[in-house]
Amino acid sequence: AALEVIKDEKLAQNAFDLGELFREELNKFIANCSLVNSVRGKGLLNAILINDTEDSSTAWDICMALKENGLLAKPTHGNIIRFAPPLVMTKEQLLDCVSIITTTLKNFESEL
Repeated sequence: AALEVIKDEKLAQNAFDLGELFREELNKFIANCSLVNSVRGKGLLNAILINDTEDSSTAWDICMALKENGLLAKPTHGNIIRFAPPLVMTKEQLLDCVSIITTTLKNFESEL
């Protein structure tokens, strides 16, 4: 039944399209952000690589700031932040998330 929903609601295509949009929007932002090295991912599973060492707390601190701004993300490997939204996410919700991420990174960068 779950596979039927994925197929009928075109969730795989939605994940592909929204993942492309997520990376495109964040890549525009990081062109002027010294805090982020790169954005990578496939579909809706994406990550940003923080410009710091794996031993630093920067990614964790950014995740805590994201949480305070209404978005949950998980730091991995010390300097990577992983984003894994639900497959049923809409374009409007994704753009809201991108806005939270970019605002949080701007604020974080200005405090450095």
